[in-house]
Amino acid sequence: MKKIFFIVAVTTIITSCGSYQTGELTGVQDRPFYHSGNPYGMVIVPTGAYTMGLNDQDVPWALTSQHKRVSVQAFWIDETEITNNEYRQFVYWVRDSMAYKLLGESFEDYLITEDAYGEELSEPLINWDVEINWKGEEEVEILQELYLPEHERFYRRAEIDSRKLIYEFFWVDYKQAAQKFTYDNQARRHYNYETQQYDGEIYNEKGEKVQIRDRSSFIMRGNVPVYPDTLCWISDFTYSYNEPMANMYFWHPSYDNYPVVGVNWQQARAFGIWRTALMNAVLLRKGQSFVQDYRLPMESEWEYAARGGLDINMYPWGGYYTRNNSGCFLANFKPLRGDYVDDGGLNTVEVAVYDPNEFGIYDMAGNIAEWTNNSFDESAYSFTHDMNPDYSYHALPDDPPVLKRKAVRGGSWKDIGHYMQVGSRSYEYQDTAKSYIGFRNVRTHMGNEYNTAGRSKVY
Repeated sequence: MKKIFFIVAVTTIITSCGSYQTGELTGVQDRPFYHSGNPYGMVIVPTGAYTMGLNDQDVPWALTSQHKRVSVQAFWIDETEITNNEYRQFVYWVRDSMAYKLLGESFEDYLITEDAYGEELSEPLINWDVEINWKGEEEVEILQELYLPEHERFYRRAEIDSRKLIYEFFWVDYKQAAQKFTYDNQARRHYNYETQQYDGEIYNEKGEKVQIRDRSSFIMRGNVPVYPDTLCWISDFTYSYNEPMANMYFWHPSYDNYPVVGVNWQQARAFGIWRTALMNAVLLRKGQSFVQDYRLPMESEWEYAARGGLDINMYPWGGYYTRNNSGCFLANFKPLRGDYVDDGGLNTVEVAVYDPNEFGIYDMAGNIAEWTNNSFDESAYSFTHDMNPDYSYHALPDDPPVLKRKAVRGGSWKDIGHYMQVGSRSYEYQDTAKSYIGFRNVRTHMGNEYNTAGRSKVY
């Protein structure tokens, strides 16, 4: 009887899988079709090769960018820098998620504690379908924890304490995983996965022996305050009256379409992680495949996008001059001998005011400089690969300042023309925020439909 049952079971399995009937290699069937479409607010930069580096004199004699032929994979890039209003969506999400967790301790509706099968979740999920009642009597009392204490309020206005808006995020360090070792964050020593041993005995702050032996070792965790440093408008300049910008620039509707500033490298990087999680959460609910991560561009990607498909050009618009045929400046920077307003703006201006480059990307020169994902090293071009060149280092708080330098590109409203050139490099420290530095995101394109020889029929 058991033999008959086994034969019937095997027959059922075989007949339920169509490819098994023929014995041919047909791959897994009924796989969902995937097409990323055009991500909102982004444009495609096709796969291609170009000569990376300055196309003019190294005016400050910095010796930081030699010529190098590199090839870059296709990617999507934001048409404009991230604006105040777009970044505000991130800030509000962090604020609301903290409010949901506080309210969930008293109201069941704000959190999801069970899965679809009625099993209790190890960690509750936010029930975004329920709208927060910010004016409810009980809710107001609970949410007081998010507001400024009484003695810090101005004219007794109840305002959210921006210092409490902290985003917890995670990422996978693939480079360490590929090298089969990891760092212990306290001891900064190697653990070799091939020998399954440390380079000596390692102990943490509590005196406990550290052993890291599974993939969780490469899942990194971070916490970062998300609110921009609005006081950068004052601290960046001495003997200069910029209080109006500090008071209004980030939150007032008049500046919604201006590029966000006062965001350090860590905050910009966290924004990309949040943006990825936000998109993938929606795709998961729809039963669709995830997308590649939103992230800061590598220097090689940024420069390639800025060139707009023109290999040997000084500026994104392709010419050798910062004015057009009518004598108007083509970007927002510090022209001539310091006439800030001659290009149409005293400091920042709205995004997409000036014409885009050949790829359709705005403000790749001037307005604000932009963070890239790469660490800054004067000799990086000498040792990085010629395919998707990338040099990155995740500096810890106690690392020396030289390891915290991150590459900045594009020049800003306060910079002279040299720094607007597509090959110019500069840097700032990852934990500093400036009134002239912002960022934009990229997302690697999956597949090879886009290349410099032309586009496929898939759009």
